Amino acid sequence: MARSTTLLAVESSCDESALALLQGRDDGVVVRGECIASQIDLHARFGGVVPEVAAREHLRTLPALLDRLLADVGCDLSSVGAVAVTAGPGLLGALLVGVSWARGVAAACGVPLIPVHHLEGHLLAAGLAGRLPLPSVTLLVSGGHTLLVRVDGIGRYRLLGQTLDDAAGECFDKCARMLGLGYPGGPAIAAAAAGGDGCRFALPRPMLRKPGLDFSFSGLKTAVSYLLRDRPALRDDPAAVADLAASIEQAIAEVLAGRALAACTGEGIDDLVVAGGVAANRRLRAMLGAGCAARGITLHLPEVRHCTDNAAMIGYAAWRRLQAGLPVPPRDDWDARARWPLCGGPAPHGGGRR
Repeated sequence: MARSTTLLAVESSCDESALALLQGRDDGVVVRGECIASQIDLHARFGGVVPEVAAREHLRTLPALLDRLLADVGCDLSSVGAVAVTAGPGLLGALLVGVSWARGVAAACGVPLIPVHHLEGHLLAAGLAGRLPLPSVTLLVSGGHTLLVRVDGIGRYRLLGQTLDDAAGECFDKCARMLGLGYPGGPAIAAAAAGGDGCRFALPRPMLRKPGLDFSFSGLKTAVSYLLRDRPALRDDPAAVADLAASIEQAIAEVLAGRALAACTGEGIDDLVVAGGVAANRRLRAMLGAGCAARGITLHLPEVRHCTDNAAMIGYAAWRRLQAGLPVPPRDDWDARARWPLCGGPAPHGGGRR
């Protein structure tokens, strides 16, 4: 691979169709352009993502996104030196659309196709905003994943803790649905909580006082369900809804921040990276900022636009893997997989059903 390479990156693991064009160089990466088509409005009527609908929408959207991206940047496909694509984990149908489309583009251009782990993209996304600290502890928190990972280098990851049931973002979604706040739940809860009292309702902080670094959010979700069952009038009181939304947000943020700070202390690392869609939450950012400042820990956050699913992080992860000399499997030797372990998992082969 050349010392300077233009990468086209593709992301389609869930309900965001995204492309980015990056210039990878020895001294870093420049994002030349990126575009994204969200399917949130399409899925909102169902209260969540419908996999078949998501896959069809990716198929419809990606060609138009490419035309728009190339026009915005002012180049054509002849300048592309490699294509990077999310190969998993995620919704299998959505992944297959993205991988098949990216494989066709790579073949047409005669360039390598680089499979990227979706979670590795999130892990490294803070590097788009500046220096990526190594080693570091990363809190990766989204709608489908809640993990604490020690990052010692590119491709060198050790799992420290993970959710035993619901992910934090999933808890936001389910609580928002119970309150009638709409989808996606994280932004809906945050908006409702803006004027609320986060101390009004005594909600549990699951596992926060237990040893280890794992998470659990099912108990919090159940507590909210029981509260609304026993006091159904709360839903009709705007002040109560705001206070309950703030209390939910406060409980989730305290658990995430507490575990992340404990991981830094336990590992003897003073760099904390936070990534994933929930990393855009202002209450969580403020709580982590205060906790890190009190402990002498440096907090690293991606730009808000790179917290949620995006293609720039996929291209950045691909370039960092190339820089690290990690192997790229032959273009037709792998496929999308819905399940793909981040720590110690092999390159994607087959559909990931095992």
